[in-house]
Amino acid sequence: MYVWLRLLRVGATYKRRGRFDLGDEGRLSFRCLPTDIDMNMHLNNARYMMLADMGRIDIFLRSGLISAARKNGWGPLLGGLQISYVREIRLWKRFEVVSTIETWSGTQILGKHRFVLDDGRTAAVMMTTGGIYDFRNKRFVEVGEVMNALGREEAPRAPTEQEQAFMASHMAMRQQGKELSET
Repeated sequence: MYVWLRLLRVGATYKRRGRFDLGDEGRLSFRCLPTDIDMNMHLNNARYMMLADMGRIDIFLRSGLISAARKNGWGPLLGGLQISYVREIRLWKRFEVVSTIETWSGTQILGKHRFVLDDGRTAAVMMTTGGIYDFRNKRFVEVGEVMNALGREEAPRAPTEQEQAFMASHMAMRQQGKELSET
């Protein structure tokens, strides 16, 4: 139930946060609740992913992507993620999820989520890759086409060495998954 309440809060308040433009940071504030913790009394691994989803949904709403996706029969899909835990988020502690779109290549969009404690220290960093899937035509949409649908002309910056390594690792693991599914 609390997941849906958080989602409703993001959906009900996104207009207050203004339009999201590339290069912006989406910021959502949370508190670590008893339903978020594991036996170590800190935010459990699955909650990091769910809270990053909230950050992406906020970006999708504020950028106009949700409207464009509905109009075109598209849907944003997460392809993979990598997370590094730096320090724990303890029960009842406040923190922010800071979400960004870093860059893109072809049909692959790279995002980043930082989990920031109220004292400014980073608790975790997550990199994500995903894309926009065209359900009508059964294909991933080139990001340039998505940008056109959003009325944007921004060009991607070159991926950093770290981002290139993440994309390569993701694609190799994805290929492995496909091969395993065929056996």
